Order: sequence, then C-alpha cells, then structure tokens
Amino acid sequence: MSNSPIQATAIAKVLTEALPYIQRFTGKTIVVKFGGNAMVDEALQNSFARDIVLMKLVGMNPVVVHGGGPQIGDLLTKLNIESHFVNGMRVTDGETMDVVEMVLGGTVNKQIVSLINRNGGQAIGVTGKDGSLIHARKLEVIHQAPEMQAPEIIDIGHVGEVQTINRKVIDLLMNSDFIPVIAPVGVGVDGASYNINADLVAGKVAEVLQAEKLMLLTNVAGLQDKGGNVLTGLNAERVNDLIADGTISGGMLPKIQCALDAVNSGVVSSHIIDGRVEHAVLLEIFTDAGVGTLISNGAGSSV
Repeated sequence: MSNSPIQATAIAKVLTEALPYIQRFTGKTIVVKFGGNAMVDEALQNSFARDIVLMKLVGMNPVVVHGGGPQIGDLLTKLNIESHFVNGMRVTDGETMDVVEMVLGGTVNKQIVSLINRNGGQAIGVTGKDGSLIHARKLEVIHQAPEMQAPEIIDIGHVGEVQTINRKVIDLLMNSDFIPVIAPVGVGVDGASYNINADLVAGKVAEVLQAEKLMLLTNVAGLQDKGGNVLTGLNAERVNDLIADGTISGGMLPKIQCALDAVNSGVVSSHIIDGRVEHAVLLEIFTDAGVGTLISNGAGSSV
C-alpha cells in the first residue's frame, strides 16, 4: 500500500520525534499495568499488544502486570457466588479465591500472553505463585466509624499485600528475551493464595526492578485539576500538595499513591495514562505530548 507524499512526511516526522525517546530508553525496564477498557475492547487489546511488542523490538524490557476485576465479577455471577466489597476491595473467601485464581492465572493471563504472541512478541505468563514470585501477607482492613470508640479490623479473606518480590523469576524471563506477563496472585508463608491489587503489584515490581517507568492504564484521561484539565510533569512535592488541597481524592487516590511510592523508591517516573486511547503506551513513551499524567522523582521531567 503506497502512501502519499503528505502521509510519508507525517510518518517521517513521527519517527523523528520518537528517535530520541527510543535512544534514551533502550535497555530500560518499563512496567505496564494493563486493565480497564483496554482489556475488554478488541481494538484496544490489539493496539496494546502491538505497543508492547514494539517496545521489545526497539530494545526496551517491558513487563506486564494485569488485573481482571470485571472478568472475576462476571464468572462469580455466572456461578451464583455473591460479591461483597469493603472499602472497594472484594471480600475473598476460599470459594471466591478459587475463582480469582482461575480467572487471573488462567483465562485472563493466557489471553494476554496469546494476544502479545499473535502480534509478533514472545510472552510468558506467570502468577505470583510461580517460583514464589510474589510473597504476600494478609491485608488488614481497619474500619473506624465516628461512633466507634476504637477501630475494628475487618477480615476480608484472601486479600493480600506484597511482602517481597522474587526478581530472579522476572530476570530469568527477561534475560531469555521473553516478555513477562504477571497475574497479581501472591502466596503466603502458609502456602495460601492471596488476591492483590494489580496497581500495587505493578508498583512493587517496578520498585524491585528499579524500572525506568511505571505505567498504569486507567479509564480516565489522567489526573485532572478541579477545572478538568489533565495535570502532568509533576514531582512528589506537587502531588502531596494536590492530595492536601483535595484535588486528588476518591478512587484516584490509591492509584496516585502507588505511582508516588514507586518514584519515591527509585523508579524514574510513573505515568497514569488513558487506556481508552489506541496506542496509549506508545504515545506516552514516544511523543512529546503524551496521553496522561507523569510523576517524576526529579523536578518534573517531560519525558
């Protein structure tokens, strides 16, 4: 298929703009959390997979961590297992945990691996239980109502938090030129399985690998100010100010905190990007404008 001179010039301009970014990030590790609309829309799935394959081809080391909340909810509904939530987290008893493992470690993980492989990559899927990749501990949820004299600890079952990451498993895959695809299921000291928030797993993986970037795909345009404008080029001090004045609140708060923790632990930059945009990952990495919010551990670099 031939391109017109105008189209060819546009392509050349895009490649020229991308070149310094490719040079800068060759050999760097980039952890991408895949979730939201990008996981369920076929066009977005394929554009994401091509983004990851291209990153690998130009010398970067992408690591994918994925969620699967809606898919878990759908299967629980089909199995007539009722879902309960506390502070936005799914109460996970033994029966529910079996479904979580089946969906995250089986269905969703293998779909993403297949997607990347079909688009020309070489991906291998693992859960946090493989090679004891993710050591987890039970997450304690503390509830304090105004009328309560003392807070109560609510048991939400097999919901965990990351204790340690065994980076040898990830290094083994990356050194063998594979793209790791990680399901956020951890294992406790007693061998029990734990469901862990995928953003938190991605953040901890990025910290342990001392990644260049942590990229969190979400269903919004990025962090917005009170006027609805997307904020970017932020540093930790500015983010803390936005939390203090209430600009960052609600469901965005844990995602921003995850991004902030990563840059405070040595990750060069965190990005909260709009997964509803085709090729969002490439646009954020390879273009001057980007498609989301960047938080850096420096003074707010634009790349």
